[in-house]
Amino acid sequence: MTLAETIQSMARDARQASRRMAKAEADAKSRALGAMAAIIRERRDRIQAENRKDLDAAAKAGLAGATLDRLRVTDRVLEEMAASLEEVAQLPDPVGAITRMWTRPNGLQVGRMRIPLGVICIIYESRPNVTVDAAGLCLKAGNAVILRGGSEAIHSNAVLTELLREALRKGGLPDQAVQLVATTDRLAVTELLRQEDHIDLVIPRGGESLIRFVVEHAKMPVLKHYKGVCHIFVDQDADLGMAETICMNAKVQRPGVCNAMETLLVHEKVAEVFLPRAARALTAAGVELRGCPRTLAILPGVKAATAEDWGMEFLDLILAVRVVPDMAAAVKHIETYGSQHTDAIVTSNYGRAHQFLQLVDSSVVLVNASTRFNDGYQLGLGAEIGISTSKLHAFGPMGVEELTTTKFVVYGNGQVRQ
Repeated sequence: MTLAETIQSMARDARQASRRMAKAEADAKSRALGAMAAIIRERRDRIQAENRKDLDAAAKAGLAGATLDRLRVTDRVLEEMAASLEEVAQLPDPVGAITRMWTRPNGLQVGRMRIPLGVICIIYESRPNVTVDAAGLCLKAGNAVILRGGSEAIHSNAVLTELLREALRKGGLPDQAVQLVATTDRLAVTELLRQEDHIDLVIPRGGESLIRFVVEHAKMPVLKHYKGVCHIFVDQDADLGMAETICMNAKVQRPGVCNAMETLLVHEKVAEVFLPRAARALTAAGVELRGCPRTLAILPGVKAATAEDWGMEFLDLILAVRVVPDMAAAVKHIETYGSQHTDAIVTSNYGRAHQFLQLVDSSVVLVNASTRFNDGYQLGLGAEIGISTSKLHAFGPMGVEELTTTKFVVYGNGQVRQ
């Protein structure tokens, strides 16, 4: 078959499998996820042998540092994959749940029932663990999934998908509910994005260029976030010790992730006290500060921020810093330069905290906590398939429930419309 015919066949098979998964009992899905966890542990030697092929190819291609770290399947990563599947298996099954029920004046009982989305296509880069996490979440929600990982992880993704499918067959569920596009040909992505008759949703995970390509070419809905330009506003009524701890965690713990702080906004009434202490801690951790003119007056050794710095996702130990006259200015800055990802306020003023929660239009808004908490596991979803900064139909981290939608169900006793 041609590449186009192969992709079309995969999409049709996924549609058929999704119909069976939608009817699968909760216990059957949980058992299958448990079997997947077991087989990953049992076949760890084979998984790591295939992963070494990817690591060797990546090294020859000149990839290094964080890219190799994300690609490497260590014993710890394998155990995390298996444990994630077991955790998802224990989550409540959302399929069939009635989320609301009300009675109309004519006696009709109207409700909303959770149902699977159908076929989900996930296009992602680097991390082999995404193969397992995405498959587990989609299956738990009664969906079928088509996976298209990065070429750098082709061997790792192939063996993981093969083992997941084996576990599905043993559990009596359709193995075509999990499929991997096994070619590195980039035309496969374009062809996938044309399958609107069979694929209900595309979720791209990777750099901004990948996500924009998917949005431009997809014929079906896309759940996305382009970048994470995350802010922390230190209010005039902040506990400055708490603010320093939060800012250090948000910037330094993992600077290369989408929920790391990229801009620090500080109220002018505490800037002269807070900025020197925060700067000492941040620069000691290797952070380069780029400040507005008022910041430079307080911290004269800091590099001047450019206009481009305010909307920049640095993904590095670089932090833009601005002194603002009040919370309204902080909110205005976030509206202008933010990405609707994650923003936080540090304050002891309850009214101002509540107002910040209302005014800031981001997928997660926090009070007195690090932006690093925008994560499905940290927020109690068990796991996540990604973070959406589009509002249809999910906003924020997407767990099992966000991989379903609802339909109306109506109970009557003979009513007819007048």
